Amino acid sequence: MPGGQARPAISGLMMNLYLTAAVAGLAAGGAYALLGVCAVFTYRLVSVVNFVGAAIGAAGAFAFAMLVEQGLPIGVGALAGVIVGAAVGIGVGAIVTKWFAESPASTKAAVAVALLVGLAAIGLRITGGQHPHDFPELIRGSAFRLAGVEVTNASVATLALAVLFTLAANLFLDRSHTGLQLRALSERPVAAELIGIPVHVLSLWVWGVGGAATALALIIIAPQRAPNFLALSLLVVPALAAALIGFFRNFWVTLVGGVAMGMIEGLASVIPGLGEYRTALPFLVILAVLLWSQRGARWDDAR
Repeated sequence: MPGGQARPAISGLMMNLYLTAAVAGLAAGGAYALLGVCAVFTYRLVSVVNFVGAAIGAAGAFAFAMLVEQGLPIGVGALAGVIVGAAVGIGVGAIVTKWFAESPASTKAAVAVALLVGLAAIGLRITGGQHPHDFPELIRGSAFRLAGVEVTNASVATLALAVLFTLAANLFLDRSHTGLQLRALSERPVAAELIGIPVHVLSLWVWGVGGAATALALIIIAPQRAPNFLALSLLVVPALAAALIGFFRNFWVTLVGGVAMGMIEGLASVIPGLGEYRTALPFLVILAVLLWSQRGARWDDAR
């Protein structure tokens, strides 16, 4: 009897531990979701797989940290960081739009990877890779307790921002005249320009909005991440994994996929033998989605 009673108690403790770890992953999940939705937003409107998106946000986040270090109020510093993110996004968009607008998707992806490497190198040089900056908390305090874990206001804010951006992107693309113009820009850029749609201006607008949203997300979550420009830039990997779950089309599936990845990553951290490999989860998700997307062709070949 004592042994029989002990087993359910141990099982209950383990379940509580797993639930606690999954809830703790909500903060990362909200960030992955928002970054993934931003990647889908950019892809659907300018047909670019935005490998450089997180690096653009990191530029805004580090601008925020460095300005606050100089004595600027946190709120003003955050606004300045968002503006820097938008400006860097517009700068990257200007390069892609001016010289690679008519290039194949593979070329645009290669350019985005090159820009990621270049921006990360510049960011490490400016911010001092060996001297991390102290990121102040933009949103402080605890919102509530869930499964014995304090869910912070920052986590709730990140999730709320991801939901709001997803809702706004859907409504904008489906209901607004500018959204319809941007969809035409993505599908037929030359034809869109011929009928008078301001292709260049709209493209820069898309890059600027994406840069501002990504910068805000990273400003909120940076205090919980490694204070390193490259580490923040590499958050593009889980972001693209979340976007791939939605096949770079569906904002809501991307949102759910990003949150789920964060929670699974948190869960893996307490499973013996898996904790040290939890950062490989996005790569496994990407591989699984790619294999699933090719199932029809593989079945046809097998027949």
